[in-house]
Amino acid sequence: MSIAIQIAYLISSILFVLGIKMLNKTKSARQGNRLSALGMFIAILATLVQIQVISFVEIFACIVVGAAIGLYYANKVEMTKMPEMVALFNGFGGLASFSVALSDYFLRTNVNLESIELVTVISIIVSVFIGGVTFTGSIIAFLKLNGNISGSPITFKGQHPLNLALFLSFLTAATFTVIDQTDPVLIIVLIVISLVLGVLTVIPIGGADMPVVISLLNSYSGMAACATGFILNNNVLIVAGSLVGASGIILTQIMCKAMNRSLVNVLLGGFGQTVSSAGEDGPSITVKEIGVEETAMLFDSVSSVIVVPGYGMAVAQAQHVIRELMEQCEKRNIDFKFAIHPVAGRMPGHMNVLLAEANISYDKLIEMESINDEFPNTDLVLIVGANDVVNPAARNNPQSPIYGMPILNADKARTVIVSKRSMGKGYAGVENELFGYPNCLMLFGDAKQTITKVVSEMKEM
Repeated sequence: MSIAIQIAYLISSILFVLGIKMLNKTKSARQGNRLSALGMFIAILATLVQIQVISFVEIFACIVVGAAIGLYYANKVEMTKMPEMVALFNGFGGLASFSVALSDYFLRTNVNLESIELVTVISIIVSVFIGGVTFTGSIIAFLKLNGNISGSPITFKGQHPLNLALFLSFLTAATFTVIDQTDPVLIIVLIVISLVLGVLTVIPIGGADMPVVISLLNSYSGMAACATGFILNNNVLIVAGSLVGASGIILTQIMCKAMNRSLVNVLLGGFGQTVSSAGEDGPSITVKEIGVEETAMLFDSVSSVIVVPGYGMAVAQAQHVIRELMEQCEKRNIDFKFAIHPVAGRMPGHMNVLLAEANISYDKLIEMESINDEFPNTDLVLIVGANDVVNPAARNNPQSPIYGMPILNADKARTVIVSKRSMGKGYAGVENELFGYPNCLMLFGDAKQTITKVVSEMKEM
């Protein structure tokens, strides 16, 4: 039976790797998801046949309860709330690893009264640390994204020294835990420090930087699962956790590059802080407004269009009407594309998910590096709810908090239309220079409503 189980785990691991590989391309992404799901199903079955402590009735009851909760929120949660859900998922992944590590520790030391092997006790400590940080850090990220606490960085004097002191205290307590495995006070100290560090690491991070934080916390949840695999001596959990951890770190590095941040800056906390200075807002900007009819006439007269989506599109739920706009343009043989900034929205791939929901082909979604050279030759750029990722201050103003961040070169197009509710600033709190450019026109109002009117005007032409 043991050999059969290990073979099943090996097959599951292979399916996980193949599934992730197939996610690389749009055409094979769904098949990759199915392969990964099949691998997980095989791994669960192989695990169930080994269980002796609890009954299948108890297991089935847990599956039913969990599935019911999952189905409820899958149907209730809107696409605009998906970043918050992803943050919660990361948190519960960390909590699961955290709980398994603690239960295994207390089972071995208080019930079985046995000594724990060095590798296992170190794995327990690592799982408690990463799992605890992931759980509370993800909860803070969720609360920031959901608006329950301020999305601005929350800082106080001596924050970094306090984080360092807590981390050194954790290492000290961890060392004593390895020496004296039966002292419950030590493990409680580890629990408290890990949970507190999760909060202190994420509260200094601003809402605009949440895509990086979410991908990093996703990586943490994978690493915690990997450590739990060593605790349980479960090979497939080690492999799955390693895959999630590694892919999360790679994605975090991509996000950091897109935000012009360093990974060390993220890991040390304080990520996303900016120092305000006098005159930061610069001179007042004079904007030119455009109406719905004029916008429709512009779309009718151009030969190329690039849409730059942002979080405002998600809030307005404008992706479906943008698809209608695309269809009207394509009827006129207008080249129509979408420019996707890596950190647009509130989680990695946020804009891709929303546009895919509107049945917009992935071939139309072009990454920043591939499309930036096309802007100077583009007749019209429509910016829907994006702000900081198109702000020329990132290129031109060394005093700007976002200076050096790679941006979409929307300002270089012949004409730019910005669909926006008001002149409010983006999450970075910086005035957008683009709004005052001579080739920029402001289409004020709810994006869904105004673009719907534009589409209606185009249909009557």
